Parts: sequence; C-alpha cells; structure tokens
Amino acid sequence: MKIDGGIPLDLTEAGSGAGDLEAGGYSGGWTAETNHDPFLPLTLAAEHTSTLELGTSIAVAFARNPMLLANVGYDLQKYSGGRFMLGLGSQIKPHITKRFSMEWSKPAARMREMIEAIRAIWDCWDGDGTINFRGDFYSHTLMTPFFNPGPNPHGQAKIFLAAVGELMLEVTGEVADGWISHGFTTPSYLHDVALPAIGRGAAKGGRDASEIEVSLPAFIVTGFTEEEMAAAATGTRQQIAFYGSTPAYRGVLEHHGWGDAQTELNTLSKRGEWEAMGDLIDDTMLDEFAVVAEPDQVAAGLSARFGGAVDRVMFYAPYKSDPERWRPVVDQILAV
Repeated sequence: MKIDGGIPLDLTEAGSGAGDLEAGGYSGGWTAETNHDPFLPLTLAAEHTSTLELGTSIAVAFARNPMLLANVGYDLQKYSGGRFMLGLGSQIKPHITKRFSMEWSKPAARMREMIEAIRAIWDCWDGDGTINFRGDFYSHTLMTPFFNPGPNPHGQAKIFLAAVGELMLEVTGEVADGWISHGFTTPSYLHDVALPAIGRGAAKGGRDASEIEVSLPAFIVTGFTEEEMAAAATGTRQQIAFYGSTPAYRGVLEHHGWGDAQTELNTLSKRGEWEAMGDLIDDTMLDEFAVVAEPDQVAAGLSARFGGAVDRVMFYAPYKSDPERWRPVVDQILAV
C-alpha cells in the first residue's frame, strides 16, 4: 500500500514540503483546491523532488475547460518527468454556479466528456496535430501549430476522478486511470457500492477494473495519551458530520440506515451549529468511518479495512505538527 501526503498550498512552503515527503519515503504528494490554486504548488514540488508522484486531489473540473486542463496537465507531466496525476472532481452545484459562476448540468455525463476531451487534445498533440472532438458539452475542432506543444516526452498524465455517487463512480471505471475516494467512505460502502459501480463502468468501457488505481484519504483516530485520543475523536466526529451534512453524500449514510441523520446534520449546518453536529456522530458511526486504534495498531487497522482494495492511502491527522513522533506509524503503513 502506498502512502501519500499533502503538499502545502503556500508557495513559500510547497517545495520544501514536497521534499520532506520524498525524504520520508512517501510515494506521492497531493494538493487540494481550497483557498489557493492547486497547480502552482506542484511546479515547485516537482522542482524540489525527483521520485515523488504529484497530483491534485482535487482540482475543480467544472471551474475550467478541457483545453486549460490539457495544457496544465501537459506542462506538469513534462516538468515533473512523468510524475503528474491530474485529479479532478465535480464539486457541488452551489459552488460551481455561485462561487465559480460556471454552468452546471448532468455532472456525470459532463465529466465523462471532459476527460474524453482532454485525452483527445493530448492525442492531437501526440499525433498529427488535428482534432475534431464534438460532444454535447465541449467542442474542440481547431488546433494550429502555434498552439501545439507537440508530443510529451513523458507520455500522457494519469487522470484520477473523485466520486461518491454511483453514476460518477461508473464514469470513473469507464474513462479514468484512478479513483480518488472521499474520506466519507466506509469499508462497507467501498465494497458493496463503490467498487461494483466502478466495475460496471470498466465493463462498459471495455476495461478491466483492476487497471484503476484506488486512492483513499482515511480517517484515523489515534494518540499516545487518552487526551490525544479524545481530541482526535472529537475532531474526526466534526469532520464526518460536516461531510454528512452535504446532500450529495446522503447515499453513504443511507447505505448504513442513517439517512435521517443526514437530514438533521443538514439542518444544523444551516444554523451554524457545528459542535452539535459532531455530537450526532456516535461511537458506532465513528467506528464505521474511521480507524480507531492505538498508534502501533493503525497499520493493521488500515490493512484489515482496505487491504487488497486500496492502492494508496492518505490520512487525516494531527501528525504534521510533530512528524518525527508519528514516524513509526508512517513506517508501519509503508510496510503494509
């Protein structure tokens, strides 16, 4: 199992942060699109590393168009020497329409076409320079030599897709190289819903589902003292509650018979009652979403929950603040 870490979005820290991950034996480093651009830090990360895989987890796809993503994906793939992973996600409608002022419609079909369009552009640059992509959402029919960078010496970047619902999971299986699972994923949902949906998509695309790399950010509740364990549990409950309040993720809770909890969490979120939301996540729910274990049992807990199904893992943690203290936990996971 590969273990990945996060790359700082602050440009003054991105290079050194990525270098620390590589020196620590991590396989990959990811950025997220939150309060900064997710691509710029990866340029610095590539400059300060030589083996670390670099990706976006995620970049908001529908805030951009296929040509923009093809360009930045090409450049980061070339500059990193073939280590770039283009991780895309749809976000939810309010963010796309109200925060990015972009169009929202049929997200699964649109995402499928976006990935197909990106690949068509890369194929154009790798081939004879002609393109004739005509879809329902995107059309790319013009490419002149002035705008064509030519074949990428390191090949095309892998495209990962974040997905929770079954339609987007099927798109992942059909057209993506990897799946970025949401942290709001239980082992049961992974095995009973997500992987079968990816398998259906892979069959539709004439592919083998084993070709699709699975990346999962895992919730971990651990600590060296009772106080640390309690603090980790409280923080994790609040994070689970935050995700659970989102209607798009209701299916995960319904899979466990907790659909009513989603309604209550959503109501509390609209009131800004964040602490009360965390109180709704009881021990049973916490155990479903998180590995709750002593530090020396974290690796075994991850292996028991996801071994054989997940190829690479990240983890929500307080570990960044004291990396040397948590080094034994990381080493155990690397050995899984």
